[in-house]
Amino acid sequence: MTGKKEKKLREDRFLIITGLSGSGKTVFSHFLEDLGFYCVDNLPSKLIPIFVQLWERREVELDRVALVVDMREAGFLTEFPKVWEKIRKRIAAKLIFLEASDDALIKRFSESRRPHPLSRKKSVIEAVRLERERLKDIKKMADEVIDTTEITINHLKTLLRRSFSKRKSQKMQISVVSFGYKYGIPMDSDLVFDTRFLPNPFYIDEMRDKTGRNQKVKEYVLKAPETKKFLGELYRFIDFMVPNFLEEDKSYLTIACGCTGGKHRSVIIAEGLKEYLRKKKYDIRIYHRDIYK
Repeated sequence: MTGKKEKKLREDRFLIITGLSGSGKTVFSHFLEDLGFYCVDNLPSKLIPIFVQLWERREVELDRVALVVDMREAGFLTEFPKVWEKIRKRIAAKLIFLEASDDALIKRFSESRRPHPLSRKKSVIEAVRLERERLKDIKKMADEVIDTTEITINHLKTLLRRSFSKRKSQKMQISVVSFGYKYGIPMDSDLVFDTRFLPNPFYIDEMRDKTGRNQKVKEYVLKAPETKKFLGELYRFIDFMVPNFLEEDKSYLTIACGCTGGKHRSVIIAEGLKEYLRKKKYDIRIYHRDIYK
């Protein structure tokens, strides 16, 4: 692979994040960690060339790196530009600058109650404006400037996943669990569906000791009008929810279906949900927790 595409891939392996205090650098780095980056916060500028040298020689086993540097470092304004000029000649690093409006930054500092790095003997608004002025030359050096004023955390997460995720498509493992309410709801459930209003095979003598995997038991529950209506509404709800969980970058989703004992109705609905989701090419696991209790 050569040319522009190769350079982009190389730049995506070594990022330096800087910008205004309160603009979201910490949140940004946490999301990058979720995408497989090794993140270092507040590394002194003079140590960056040493870190680059170790990374370049593979003396540290790190594939992708993101460094967060900013005004917390004494001498940042004078040291970082010189360091950036040196390392840019050595590797295809990328500098990302985060900023936000004065009003947004003031509100964030007010909500977090953390002091601004330049707020000594200054009001927050004075500190914000002073930092913006001092960082204007570093902002000009950036390969990309991101204004986080109107960006929600979820939007930022989606933005980063599209830009830096190694995966071609998001994969989420879905676990479908049947359970009995008499034994408690599974603690890791994200969605819980109660099937106790459906016809109960427990009250049919020939079905009581069988499970929801038995064909006669399945036919008894599935032929009921309320079951058919419930499944239609359940599938429509799932069609709405699962893509939204994917957008949230969720790695695991647990859907729990419960009935009184976890032996009949919940098993049948869970199996139906498994087949429905499998046809849509989702990664599905199923577990009947209480079927033999």
